[in-house]
Amino acid sequence: MLSLHGPDGAVALDLGGPISGNAVWLDLNDPSSEEAAAVEAATGLRVPSRAALSEVESSSRLRRVKGGLSLSTPMITFERSESQLKPLGFLLSKDHLVTIRFHELRAVDSAQKRIADGDGSVSPSEIFLVILEELVDSLADALEDMASELDQLSTRIFDFDLRGANRRRMESPPPRRRDLALRRILRGISNRGKVLGKIRASLLGLERIVPFVSAACDGLGLPEDGRFETIRRDIESLDEFETRLAENVQFLLDATLGLINIEQNNVFRVLTVVSVVGVPPTLIASMYGMNFKHMPELDWTYGYPYALGLILFSALAPIVYFRIRGWF
Repeated sequence: MLSLHGPDGAVALDLGGPISGNAVWLDLNDPSSEEAAAVEAATGLRVPSRAALSEVESSSRLRRVKGGLSLSTPMITFERSESQLKPLGFLLSKDHLVTIRFHELRAVDSAQKRIADGDGSVSPSEIFLVILEELVDSLADALEDMASELDQLSTRIFDFDLRGANRRRMESPPPRRRDLALRRILRGISNRGKVLGKIRASLLGLERIVPFVSAACDGLGLPEDGRFETIRRDIESLDEFETRLAENVQFLLDATLGLINIEQNNVFRVLTVVSVVGVPPTLIASMYGMNFKHMPELDWTYGYPYALGLILFSALAPIVYFRIRGWF
């Protein structure tokens, strides 16, 4: 899809006709070959393919082209509650700005509104700066949301055993439910870790674009009002914030694995108690099950109840002992 924007806002697109000369910003969203060809004819800039925009080396992402600059970076987007990392490209010249994207970006929509609400004197380089500012702002919002989600996960992890503290022991969650709860927590941590990795890749791409454009801005009419420096400082602050969140994710992962180890130890402790409780009754029963001719207890009137009582006592004694020691 192709949309055009001039100094005063959106420009009407004549389907099948040439692109209007008033168009300063040409936005390509998952473009067709016909739309790419029309943009190339109007601007004189070659529109790169999706494969070219997905290249990872810096020489392919940041380069000079005839008449301007060709820039690309991976950019995170949230579609259907899932994060995806897709390429975002810029073609910047003195007369035109071309954006090539393959997903919806809130930053682009916000930039369009800012341009429409402006005074009608925007240039391609100023539009480019507006888009960069909105991209940084959207990444900042994503990190703020991530911090809130990690705080909720932290509460769930460290209050895991306190939710049933005031209940009777018979009402505590069964092991299966506790296992499912820990699985959900682990899944939540892994999802936040993946999203943070994609936000990190987006920040790294923008961090490389800003100094490159600032150094190669000759003839592009970039404003000299310190906005590049402001964007650079904002990206640095977001890098530090993302690093702290990544450390928090690792901390929560370690804490969750510690909880899982505690749950496993509880299971082994119960199995140990059961095995110890079963040993004395088994020993007594096996002793009285031997087929010797002379066994005094065989002639006792209460020999059978005596053996049963001895077996019961030998089973209860370890239970009482472990209960006093606080093993369960």
